[in-house]
Amino acid sequence: MKGMVIVPCSMKTLACVAHGISDNLITRSAEVFLKEHRKLVLVPRETPLSLVHLRNMVLAAEAGAVILPAMPGFYCRPKNVHEMVDHVVGKILDALDIQHDLFRRWAGGQTPK
Repeated sequence: MKGMVIVPCSMKTLACVAHGISDNLITRSAEVFLKEHRKLVLVPRETPLSLVHLRNMVLAAEAGAVILPAMPGFYCRPKNVHEMVDHVVGKILDALDIQHDLFRRWAGGQTPK
């Protein structure tokens, strides 16, 4: 298994992960992934972010989680919403080291992973 992704990750779920509260199957699974040093990707959905949200993100990152907000990249010049979604999904797959061709990489003309 490459890892676990929580998408979308509510601020309640993020807080539970950050503070080790495993009150349901998702947060218990996340806790296990962190304690076993396995890849855990959290895709928060809230905006704007409060200081509490940001501190919880720092705690989760310090525990080993990857914080990957659902922010589409516009440097790829998406033509529609589908391409913006593909960009976010591609970034999630990148975090898990899973090859894909969901978007064209712009740095140095690299080909997709």
